[in-house]
Amino acid sequence: MCEEENVMEYEIIGDNLQLVTLHLDGNETVYAEAGVMNHMSSNMDMQAKAKGGLMKGLKRMVSGESFFITEFTSQGEGFVAFGGNVPGKIEAIPISPGQEFLTQRDAFLCAESGVDMDVAFTKKLGAGFFGGEGFILQKYTGQGTVFIHACGDFVVKELQPGETLKVDTGSLVGFDSSVQYDITRAGGIKTSLFGGEGLFLTTLTGPGKVIIQSLSITNLAAALAPHLPIGNTGSSGGGGLSVGKLLGD
Repeated sequence: MCEEENVMEYEIIGDNLQLVTLHLDGNETVYAEAGVMNHMSSNMDMQAKAKGGLMKGLKRMVSGESFFITEFTSQGEGFVAFGGNVPGKIEAIPISPGQEFLTQRDAFLCAESGVDMDVAFTKKLGAGFFGGEGFILQKYTGQGTVFIHACGDFVVKELQPGETLKVDTGSLVGFDSSVQYDITRAGGIKTSLFGGEGLFLTTLTGPGKVIIQSLSITNLAAALAPHLPIGNTGSSGGGGLSVGKLLGD
């Protein structure tokens, strides 16, 4: 649990199906992606808003979030808990004035009202096409704590100035704006074609924080696809029971 002076109190519970509970003292407001609230105290006021107006709402949609966000304000001391929609981790990112933190699309979970969420664009054409995150990233500025969520477990690294890390495209969750973001070929032609890692790798050069996920939602979906029912045949692809069989169809 975090309980420092001038820092919102929160606790992250669970292992791979985590929840974050934010404790509000009555003078605090937090906002969250629509539909991620799990439970809250009875004195919590919840309102859907187009935070930042029309343009900010459209930008949120472009970055993989909903047009409306939900604001939570307690009448006195209260709490509200949020969770992601896939098995994965939640990470608290403290944001200070002058700092920018970038994440993959749809990583946003919730944040203090002093944190501003916007979109950012990859600066290089190749990184946009082949870097795994596309051209659009989420950008957080302002002051406060933002909580992000992504599939799998997290590896957090602090890169030193000039230190470079190569990451599988699609495995990058977020990084400080001070980190240089680019792509590179995954070895020679034979390695690129038959090595199983794809044609390109994401390269990250410090200084700054980098967050990597052990499993992307794309890879999770690919692993589950052979075991899902196809059409109306009732076949699960892995010998299991389909929904239709369980319902007696």
